[in-house]
This record gives sequence, C-alpha cells and structure tokens, in this order.
Amino acid sequence: MKTTADAIVIGAGVIGSSIALELSRNGFDVVVVDKAGGMGHGSTSASSAVVRFNYSSWAGVASSWESLACWENWSDHLGHEDPAGMASYTRTGMLVIDGGPTDSNRTTDMFDRAGITWERWGPDEVRKHMPYVDTGSYFPPKPVRSEEFFSDSHGEITGIFTPDAGHVDDPQLAAQNLGVAAQSLGARFLFNRTVTSIQQQDDQRWSVATSRGESVSARVVVNAAGPWSSAINALAGVGTDFGISSRPMRQEVHQVPLPADFEDDGNGMAIADLDLGTYIRTSSARGLLVGGTEPECDPLEWLDDPDTANLQATVSGFENQVTRAARRMPGLSIPNRPSGIGGVYDVTDDWTPIYDRTDREGFFVAMGTSGNQFKNAPVAGQLMAHLVTAVQDGHDHDSQPLEFICSRTGSTFELGTYSRLRTVDPDSPGSVMG
Repeated sequence: MKTTADAIVIGAGVIGSSIALELSRNGFDVVVVDKAGGMGHGSTSASSAVVRFNYSSWAGVASSWESLACWENWSDHLGHEDPAGMASYTRTGMLVIDGGPTDSNRTTDMFDRAGITWERWGPDEVRKHMPYVDTGSYFPPKPVRSEEFFSDSHGEITGIFTPDAGHVDDPQLAAQNLGVAAQSLGARFLFNRTVTSIQQQDDQRWSVATSRGESVSARVVVNAAGPWSSAINALAGVGTDFGISSRPMRQEVHQVPLPADFEDDGNGMAIADLDLGTYIRTSSARGLLVGGTEPECDPLEWLDDPDTANLQATVSGFENQVTRAARRMPGLSIPNRPSGIGGVYDVTDDWTPIYDRTDREGFFVAMGTSGNQFKNAPVAGQLMAHLVTAVQDGHDHDSQPLEFICSRTGSTFELGTYSRLRTVDPDSPGSVMG
C-alpha cells in the first residue's frame, strides 16, 4: 500500500506527537510512523515528567518557561479535549542544590531575563522549608559502595528554589493528548510499524517503507525517533556533517514510600541534588520518584541497540539512586527490593538536543531529546514546525539561524543553539541538566 503526505514524522513520543500537531496547524498533511503500539509508549512513558527551568543556555531557559505556560493551560494549548482524559500539571516548586563551587549568577541572570521567580536558599532556608532534608554538603558525588560515600559532610548546601516548577502527572497521556489533537486536524498515525528503509527519489520526495510492506511518500521527513534516531539517520544517509552525535543510554527511575517525617503543604516537592547526584520528586501515589543526574563516579550504560535494553529496575541501579536519596532524606526507608522501571534515553555529547535540518533536502531531526526535553515538548513542536516551514520556503538556516518567538512569554532565542553543526562547548554541564 502506498500513502502520500506532506510530511512524515518518525516517532510518536511526546516530541514527535507535538511536532505532528504543530505541522498540522501549519497546514501540512502529516503521517506519523512508530514501532510501538500507541502514542508515548516508548521512552516518554518512562519519563519522570519534571518541569524545571535550570538550563545552561538561554534557549533552554526560555523554552522551558514558555512550555510551562502551555502545561498550565493544557486544553488551550491543544485546542482539543481528549475524550480519554487530559494530563495535568502539578506545581510543587523545585530546589536545585548546587554541586560544588558554581556560578549560579549566570542561571539567575537568565531567570531574571525570562521573568522566572527564584529564591536563593542557604541551609537555614532549606531547614525551614524542608525540615526532612539533611543540609550537609558531600560534593563531589561518590560511589555508594565506597567508604568515602559515608564520610561526614564538609559544609552545608546552598541552592536555587523556583516556586513555579513541578511535574506533569502522566507523561504517556500527555503524548496521547498531543497526538489526538493532531488527529483532530487530520494527522494519521501508523503504529506497530518499524521503518525498514528511507529513500529520496529523483523528484526530491522521500519514501519511507515500513515492516508491513507499506510505503509513505512526502517531501518532508522529521526524525523524532528518540533512542532509534541515529539508526534512522543511517537509513536515510544523513549525519555525516554533524558536529555532535547522539546514542542510546539506559536509565532507571525508582519509586519508594514517603519518609515518615515528610511534611507537605499538599503540593509535594522536587529536588535536583547535584551535590549527591540524584533527583527526587513526590508522586501521586504518596511516594517518591528517585532518579540520577549522571554523576561522574557512576558508569553510564550505553547501548548499541535500544531494543536490547532491560526495562526492569535493577538492584545496582536501585542502590545507587535510592541510597543517595536516603543520604539527603535520612527518614527515607530503603525497601528490600527495587521498585521502578528502566528506560532508554537518546543523549547527545553535550546533553542538548539537535533540532535542525540536515544536508539532505527535506530531512529534519529532533533528536537527543531524552532526559531533559519532556518539559519542553510543547515548544519543541512549535520550533520544529517553524524551522520546517521556513527551510521549505527557501530560508538558509545554516548561514542565518532562525529566531523563535515565544508567543506566551515574549522571549526570543536563536535556534542555532540546537544546530547539528555545533561542537561540544567545554563549559557545557555534561549531565542531564543540559
């Protein structure tokens, strides 16, 4: 069977579904192809769905603040009510604990520029607002099985608190909401299809073949395949001019009961602990979600093939992350067996996504998004639609990077931040904080 469209989006996660919605709004006839059985069934479903604003770049700060306005007004952003239910945003506030000596003024200057409310907390403020937290500083993070991990603190923590941060309650449902809104505008989704070949024809149209023997033809292809994005690039013969690469990495998130001494104002809390190398947020099940910030002392689990990933929580991953959380929250009881999930990130060398065209006409990428871009999904769809439309109309984005204007918050930023041609900045954070 042959199908024609204006644009093919490969990947129906939260990023791909957002792109499908925004391209449909721009008048494109869109077909989305995904190997899973539904929207958001891949790495999106394993996301902790934290919404924060601490990024190392102005584009990251501005896009996350703009995206918050979308999450807080989700029905308005979608322009459609999903009959299966709507994802919702929970405002908890978030404390980002400094990891050693840091120039936090650069971050707060960007917060001021964007209009983000923030507070600088020392140990006294932390004890006042989070009395269940140990305010000792242990930086740098150390292996949890080492003697050094249990050494006494050598000072006290400081950090930046942003009261408007929080999380989305159901990341998979959020992706579905975006996809259903795209369907309401005519987008078609083909699930349980693996892409088997990608060819560009003499008339510059792309032909994407699937494992079911189908062929979809369009002038535009957007690769939003998450951990499979590099493999999709290889099928299409693109990527040789990239200055930065991405590859799949396995990660875990764990669920544990709330500490007995936990005090809550009813909204919950979130902590990104760069001092110990973990993050913690409350969950709707009266528990805590615990993940890692990829501290240098822990080996990263890179994968050659994301399909081989173990999607179950492991004892070692559980010990690494939950033991660190318990050091920060002494009242936390560590269960005898791991409870959580494994997932696969798509990670670039500098933990910043690639939102760009490629050297092949009509082929675009939204890759390297896992770990820190769920929160930016509403804007990611908009900026990719802006990029695709402008480039297809003849704009040379490589020599004249486009600007993106945030319609809700008024900020602007250059899309060149996300260029495929960039090289790794030695001052980049080198972690999920991006």
